[in-house]
Amino acid sequence: MLAVVFAVVSLTAYAQKPVVGLISGLGGDSEAAFKKLHDAGFKACQTGFSLDWNQETANKFKALSAKYDVKISALVYCTPNGRWNFQEGPATIGLVPPINRMLYIENYRKAIDFCVMAGIPAMHSHFGFIPEEPTSELYVSFIETMRDLCQYAKDKGVMIFCETGQETPTTLIRAIKDIGTGNIFVNCDTANLILYGKANPVDAIYQFGPLLKEMHIKDGKYPTDPYQLGRETRIPEGDVDFPRVIKALKDVGFTGVMTIECEMGGDNTQYVIDTKKYLEELVDKTY
Repeated sequence: MLAVVFAVVSLTAYAQKPVVGLISGLGGDSEAAFKKLHDAGFKACQTGFSLDWNQETANKFKALSAKYDVKISALVYCTPNGRWNFQEGPATIGLVPPINRMLYIENYRKAIDFCVMAGIPAMHSHFGFIPEEPTSELYVSFIETMRDLCQYAKDKGVMIFCETGQETPTTLIRAIKDIGTGNIFVNCDTANLILYGKANPVDAIYQFGPLLKEMHIKDGKYPTDPYQLGRETRIPEGDVDFPRVIKALKDVGFTGVMTIECEMGGDNTQYVIDTKKYLEELVDKTY
């Protein structure tokens, strides 16, 4: 069975418009995972990260990537024990909460180190609910923490991608500029902006412009309960206008990764395949 999260990848080595890839857990039977990607026609993938991965794991990934002609575009790592809601999220997700910062920084550095070992160009994460107030102690300490982490990545030739959702695009752009290391960019999740009630994804794409390097593609409804996130839906049944999203991506010169993400549970294989076809048709009409 194919994994339930796909990606559309724009890699100049393959084409001038997006091509189709897959996000896949590579830590189990890696050979089978890469072969499945290859046999299904995927040229790129994203993968999660396990703290016990080492140089041997990285060497295996590099060899299998070359053997099956599948590139790993980004390593995904999020801090553990996060509560993905409005009430507990600000105190538990990423590096904004001071608690556990030192432990989480060490884990992020391990993820960055693995990117170097495996030749993966970027590490991306939810770094937390970035405060709107730029002079607040919490914002200032977060910026200092992120600046150190991003400099660590920059020294090793690794990019950092911030996933959208917990803050407005304006706040995220401000934070990236304040961090100022030049290797930190945006991974825009179309549904997260809606689920958290922070922005219309089309408008956000134009705001991010050249900061936008990767995409997560899913759909959803705006929140109606101020204590709960909005509801994820199948594509294109929610509030995301995907034809306008694809046009906006073309307008800003996007050449990154678009990952179809499905977190609704159950066997969504056919849904993902249908959605992949839907996106490819939009890309063919637009690019």
